[in-house]
This record gives sequence, structure tokens and C-alpha cells, in this order.
Amino acid sequence: MHPFVYQRAASVSDAAQRLAEPNALPLGGGTDLLVLLKEDLARPDALVDLRYIAGATEIGETSDGGVRIGAAVRVNTLATHPMIQERFPALAAACAAVGTTALRHMGTIGGNLCQRPRCWYFRRNISCLKNGGDACPAATGENQYLAILGGGPCYIVHPSDPAVALTALDAVVEIAGPEGEHAVPIEMFYVLPAERLDSETVLAPGEFVTGVTIPTVSAGGWQRYDKLMQRGAWDFALVSLAAVKRTDGEVRLVLGGVAPKPWRVTSSIEEDAATGNLDESDIATLAERALYNARPLAGNGYKVELAKTLLRRAIADMDAG
Repeated sequence: MHPFVYQRAASVSDAAQRLAEPNALPLGGGTDLLVLLKEDLARPDALVDLRYIAGATEIGETSDGGVRIGAAVRVNTLATHPMIQERFPALAAACAAVGTTALRHMGTIGGNLCQRPRCWYFRRNISCLKNGGDACPAATGENQYLAILGGGPCYIVHPSDPAVALTALDAVVEIAGPEGEHAVPIEMFYVLPAERLDSETVLAPGEFVTGVTIPTVSAGGWQRYDKLMQRGAWDFALVSLAAVKRTDGEVRLVLGGVAPKPWRVTSSIEEDAATGNLDESDIATLAERALYNARPLAGNGYKVELAKTLLRRAIADMDAG
């Protein structure tokens, strides 16, 4: 493992200054970063601990009635927090679906949102587009767990469960760095490989996540998070779905495990799902439309049917509820 120094940031500005130094990386729970270090996929000279920044581990209401979650809040805290369970049950369920009990207690929400892809070519340092190579070996190789939507030239899927729920909840990601602080909607936080290969997010060098806010309009209503896995537990999603019908009637449907970022279903499909009074044929048609642009690889066509199944179930239950 490459040697590094440990630094504890005292404030957002202190963290920004430290992370502006060459080859410094942010540290949250470290659950993914430790693996990257061991696999020689990250070689930092300094790790900057963000957990001791004021507000980093807090969950609180915003001035307009929404909720702010500090980046260092543990995933398990979100899964079990009474306010999150009551107001944002899709997020609580998504956090409860993350990894093992130990990982949920160690991992932070900021780190979970920024974790690197689990494609085994990348993870095993086999030459690929994500580690400096000139081709994607998964395109014609082992690709049963990879993207059916939004892929190319790389076919990773983003591994975060909470990111899918937060996209359905219209969350905003707070970012800090050498140029100051700003915020972006989570739908704009993730990028496709066709846009950028060196990262899965819009974060520029030295930037880091400081928190996430969820608007009050996303609280309550009808919400669910479903996750299909190869194993019964402790696994990444083959396909997942966060489905929300807000109190204002707006429907948001977001798929996970199918694309390099949380994949929001086309707005026209969400609008049709929101009309209600749908019969079985109507619901099946909506699910078919949602996967119309799917382009499965040789080994992952089954994901198309899994995604349709989750969509049919969620729309039917939403309509009934």
C-alpha cells in the first residue's frame, strides 16, 4: 500500500485548503477507500478526514422545512433515524439495503455517494477505460452485472443504493473545494462515461461533498425502495427502484443497477403513472416504454425483465395506494 499521511480537517475551508494539495483525497468512513488503497487503485500522499467538521455528522431541518444531512452521517443512522423513516421512507429503506451491518455502521452518506464502480476489470486493475486503458474489456467479456442503459464506451453501473432514493427525492448535493462552495441537483451530480471517464461525478480536483438536502415537497406521500440481488442480502443491486408519489401528485421513478448513474425514467412515463386508474395492460405498457432504449450486452439482458417487473409492481401498488 502506498504510504500516506493522515490529516484531520477542522473546517470546510481547512479541508478545501488541504485537498487542494496535489494527491490528497477526502476520507469519510473509508469503507470503499480502503479497498481502493489495497487494490492499488488509489495512491494518495495525504488523506483528509472530513468527519470532524462542524455539522458533518448532523441531520437537521432547513429553514424552508426540508432536511439537511451532513456528509459524514453514517448510513445506518439514516436507515434507523425516526424522522428519515417517517418523512423519507424510500431513503431509509435504501440505506438499510446497503452492504452488511458493519459497513452501514462505518460508511458515511458522502462516501457512499462517491464510491467507485464495482466492475471487476477496473477493480482488478485490468487495463480498461477507467484506469487509463484504451478499451472496455467488459463490452465483449464478463458483463452480466453491467449497464443496459446509458453505457458506452464504458459500461459500469453506479453501486450506491441511497443515490437512487435521493434522486427520486429530488435531493441536492452540497460541494466545497478550492473555488468555494456550491450545490447541484443530484441528477446533475453523476455523469455518464461518454461525458467523463476519470470520475463518476462532477467533482473537480480538490472538491468534496459536504452534505445533502432534501426539499420538503419530497416528504411523505407514497414511497418505496426495492432491490433485487443475486444473494439474499449483503450484495449490490442487480436492479433496484426508488418510486415516489409526492403529496403534490408528482411521480418520480428511478432505477439503480442498470446504468452508470441513477437512471430516472422518462418524465412522460412518470406523468402517465401519476394519472391513476391504470389497468394491468396500461401498467405493462408503461414498463415496456421505460426500457425501450435499453441496450443490453451479451450477458445482462435479464436486467431488462427485472427492471420491468419492479416498475410494474411499484406502479400497481402506487395506483392502489
